[in-house]
Amino acid sequence: MKLTMQIVRWIVGVLFIISGLVKVNDPVGLSYKMQEFFEVWNVHFLNDFSLLFSVVLNVFEVFAGVAILIGWRIKQFSWLLLILIIFFTILTGYAHLSGKIKSCGCFGDCFPITSKQSFYKDLFLLVLILFLVLYPYKIQETNYPILAQILLGSTLMLTFFLQWHVLKYLPFVDCLPFKKGNHLLQQMKMPEGAIADSMSIEFIYTKNGKRVAFNPSNFPEDFDSTYQYIDRKDVLIKKGNDLKPAINDFSLITQNKVDTTADLLNGTQPYILLMVQDAVEYNKWEVSLKQILPEAKRLNIQVLLVSAEAEQLQNTFTDLIVLSCDATVLKTAARVKPTYFLMKGDLIIEKYSYLDVSKLVKKLN
Repeated sequence: MKLTMQIVRWIVGVLFIISGLVKVNDPVGLSYKMQEFFEVWNVHFLNDFSLLFSVVLNVFEVFAGVAILIGWRIKQFSWLLLILIIFFTILTGYAHLSGKIKSCGCFGDCFPITSKQSFYKDLFLLVLILFLVLYPYKIQETNYPILAQILLGSTLMLTFFLQWHVLKYLPFVDCLPFKKGNHLLQQMKMPEGAIADSMSIEFIYTKNGKRVAFNPSNFPEDFDSTYQYIDRKDVLIKKGNDLKPAINDFSLITQNKVDTTADLLNGTQPYILLMVQDAVEYNKWEVSLKQILPEAKRLNIQVLLVSAEAEQLQNTFTDLIVLSCDATVLKTAARVKPTYFLMKGDLIIEKYSYLDVSKLVKKLN
């Protein structure tokens, strides 16, 4: 029994450490996943706290995993992990059974798993943690409590520091489709085997006070001015599969409503995209922009601002071209607000946080 409990302890501890560390690499990504749940449950006021929840949760997962591995206060942490895994199981079960959320983000973007896989993984952990709760006396507590406290204190500080760093300077490991070295046009292609939804247009009219609906293939033979238009809608005929391009809805629109995406991505000259999700607090990164502009001008490299609030930024930066882009796309592309992308056509040569603009200047030279 003791050997079994040792194996259980190691599986639980290692899984929680891995899960926590993967998300420590990208706490912003987990916060966006939390916001998906908040949106579905209509508790929008929690969106403002999602990043805080993310950071604290990641720290606790790693901390608790280490505590279980080294045998520090097994009974207390077993109960804490039981409460946490019950909560996780409810979340992943809801995501799986409702179909409203495709992935819970349990292992971040580096190890994407479906909501179904997440649910079964949590059920498996729930069973293992129940063993820890029921038989804590079968596990040897640490004989070196001072060393255990030093290790746990170091774990606490390290996980907080790592998350502070990635929030300022981008994730250590970029697992997103907008990572360095990727060609955006390839990421925007439909994957092999993808089947799109089959849709049909349905027109809705009234005739002699009666509601009439039809599609282009069964247009009424007596259609004339007596038919009064009400609405049109897209009707799903056949559901496709879930295969989609890694990058969806990426387009760069000028202030004159011209789509310049193809021109930029098919070009041959290097250029810089400064991706800014919104127009607030632009003064905190304006200094970095002023630092890069002279170097870019000297090298004849165009600098373009990209934002979901392009019009507001254009009023502030009148000498620059400001392009509009979908806010959700920018959340994926730029984990740090804002992020510099050194591009050549559709190739991402480098990407830097605005706090690392000196590295971009050095790269240009």
